[in-house]
This record gives sequence, C-alpha cells and structure tokens, in this order.
Amino acid sequence: MIASFNGISPRIAQSAVILPHTSIIGEVEIGESVSVWYGSVIRADGARIHIGSGSNIQDNSIIHIGYATQDFDGSTIIDENVTIGHNCIIHACHIEAECIIGMGAIVMDMAVIGAQSIVGAGSVVTKGKKFPPKSLIIGNPARLVRSLNDDEVAQGLASALHYQHLASLHSDLKVVKE
Repeated sequence: MIASFNGISPRIAQSAVILPHTSIIGEVEIGESVSVWYGSVIRADGARIHIGSGSNIQDNSIIHIGYATQDFDGSTIIDENVTIGHNCIIHACHIEAECIIGMGAIVMDMAVIGAQSIVGAGSVVTKGKKFPPKSLIIGNPARLVRSLNDDEVAQGLASALHYQHLASLHSDLKVVKE
C-alpha cells in the first residue's frame, strides 16, 4: 500500500523496487534504485522520511518518525547505499552512507550512525547516541567496539550493490499461488 497522509503523498523514484505487502505512508522520499522488501512499513505521519539512492530496507522492517521538538524536527534520514537488515526498527534518526544495520537492530530517536559503519544484529542504539564513521557498533545498549578495517568498510557498498541486483530479480516474480 502506498498512501497519502494529510494530503502528502510518498515520492518514489521510478527505478525503486517496492515489493508486495509493504506500506509506505505520508511524507516519504525514496531515491533511485532503492528496494523495500516484503512486509516493511515506512510511515511518515508528522515528519519526513528520506531514503537515499541505492539503499535497501529488508523484510519486515519498520521506519518511522519521532515527535518534533525545539531542537529536532523528528525526521528519519537514511543516506545512500545503506542496508537495513530484516526486522529492524529505525526511528527518527540519521544513518549515513554505506552503513549496514544488522538484522533485528533498533536505532532510536536522534541517534546518528556515521558513514560506513556496521550496527550488529540485535543491537539497540539508544536515543541521542552518535557514532563516528567506520564504527563497529554492538550491544544493548549499543557501544562502539572498534573502528572497521578497509575490508569491513567495503562490505557496506558491496551489500547495497548486491541488494540492488537481487531486487531486480524479485521485481519480475510471478505469483504461483496465493
């Protein structure tokens, strides 16, 4: 379902792949070659959500906004070539380019994940936490474990490119039986 909220409709690039059973609502901007996978919900009903080109939002993930305050507009920003793993919750935060957010991770309001970082599966990034680029972030609450090496940094872009290819294959699926 792609739906307007308060008269504002999602803007989705023509090359984006939106797979079945997803919901995209309100002030959402989805860039070129983005893929949104089965069962995900992207709901912008009070602030905006931006998903940069080449990013992927994997199955059953939730992306939502927060409440605006004097210091924060409540938006969720996901930069280019970011991988959001299965069953993640991304809430009113900023994830910079070429990050990997592991399966089941939660990133909360006003958090900033620096470019080319990895957030480990199941980690919980609490409100307002800020991590520098090229960080390995793990735990509940999440903490900086160490800086990533060059091979680990390269995984961010490689993951995004893999999902761009995989999305093109899924966009041609034919339902055999419901």
